[in-house]
Amino acid sequence: PRGSQLVHMTLMMHSWVVPSQTSLTLSLTYKDCPSDKRGLRRTQICHLVRQWISQFPAVFEVDPLLEQTMGDLWALVRLDGEETHSQLIDSSCLSPHVNVSQAPSPSVKKRKVSLIFDHMEPDEMAEHLSYLEFKNFCNVSFLDYRSYVVRGSVRDNPPLERSVMMCNGVSQWVQLMILSRHTAQQRAQVFTKFIHVAQKLRALQNFNTLMAVTGGLCHSSISRLKDTSNLLPPDITKALSEMTELLSSRSNYSNYRRVYNECSGFKVPILGVHLKDLISLNEALPDYIDEEKINLSKLQHLYSNINDLLAIHSCTPPFEANKDLLHLLTLSLDLYYTEDEIYELSYTKEPKNPKIQPVAAVKPPVVAEWGSGVTPRLDPDTISNHVKQMVDSVMKNYDQNQDGYISLEDFEKIAANFPFSFCTQETDRVGQISREEITSYLMRGMSVCAKLGYNFKDAHNFHETAYKRPTFCDTCGGFLWGVIKGGFHCKVKCPFQRQCIYTAETWWDRSA
Repeated sequence: PRGSQLVHMTLMMHSWVVPSQTSLTLSLTYKDCPSDKRGLRRTQICHLVRQWISQFPAVFEVDPLLEQTMGDLWALVRLDGEETHSQLIDSSCLSPHVNVSQAPSPSVKKRKVSLIFDHMEPDEMAEHLSYLEFKNFCNVSFLDYRSYVVRGSVRDNPPLERSVMMCNGVSQWVQLMILSRHTAQQRAQVFTKFIHVAQKLRALQNFNTLMAVTGGLCHSSISRLKDTSNLLPPDITKALSEMTELLSSRSNYSNYRRVYNECSGFKVPILGVHLKDLISLNEALPDYIDEEKINLSKLQHLYSNINDLLAIHSCTPPFEANKDLLHLLTLSLDLYYTEDEIYELSYTKEPKNPKIQPVAAVKPPVVAEWGSGVTPRLDPDTISNHVKQMVDSVMKNYDQNQDGYISLEDFEKIAANFPFSFCTQETDRVGQISREEITSYLMRGMSVCAKLGYNFKDAHNFHETAYKRPTFCDTCGGFLWGVIKGGFHCKVKCPFQRQCIYTAETWWDRSA
């Protein structure tokens, strides 16, 4: 009679006060009610539990004690001879739960797509980044929000960790794609393209990816490139300033909050900002008033904030996605480099000039401090699967004869999507490259071993190394040369007087 919101809030928020298993155990006490009230209380409890199962099935899936208590309640109701009521709380009798927290599946468009960075339109890139972002956002449940508020960390919280990893991955990808270009003019062109991507993200109301892209453009490894910035058109510089102002942390992100609250329909919030709000509420307001009364005002505020985030899951994105482009972006965002590596590449592109006074570094407008220290922890099977999907997309779109080969020219253009460069092995077809060679190239470029932190279990101390002069692998003879760290070199003096130098691919095979 008081409305469904109170029921929904109770079912979602009660675990802040009492464990779910304890709460359900209290329902078993209906058998102690006076006989004239027992039937009504049993009916109320069974309907409430049915609502609980229907709206929050994940709670029962992750709590074995709760499932056990459910069995006890079901047995008690059956013992009373109430078959109708027992069916209410039998989860197997309910229709499959429709999880609105799932982004729609990407449509398979009957057309070839370009997997070349230079050919992709900013709108297309922004839409596919938004698809991946929205999918990650929809996988965060109220249990994940509760876990974060209680523990204050995203560690061991896979959905939130994935969200942080994508945000960091996009920011790094933006930096690396700019730094991978050889001339200042080329870097300025890539910078301009990402500004257009940011503008489309703003139009799509995807603020989380907008934060990542803008943060990458404002990173000091990019802002220090004076030769590059001098070639940017005035409208591009102005657009970056506007984005920076929108995402500024000044006055507790007041500009962002104002714009976000004015948005309707599909939108993706800056998750870190809203998670900090939850933490602030949890810390600022006491759990109890007068030592014994539950602070319902606190629960109401927490519920309202979380429910607003969950409500976005049911929105329909105003775009479709192509699987091939999703595979390309997924693999691109899997790349991981340390801050030192990115700065090393930045200084390689535009060395320090001692005659020029250093310019104050531009701090990114929004820093995901709530996710600091979260780095990719992908297993080999996951990386291999991402590479396989990417290679399948390449062959589908570029292998016109379906003979397992594409032209070397097409491959070199595709390889420009990734900020690494290796020499490919000789092939039996002049001017063509096979599926196997593409797979080998991408596996090497992903720097799998460094990302997973593998090490030899012997007296070696291997480190990723950039080779500024022609160098060859001790095992396979592979060629190593370039500013990107593409090999592994032992820093311990080897007793056999060997260099102990390996390509990423050879090192991965030996480690495995």
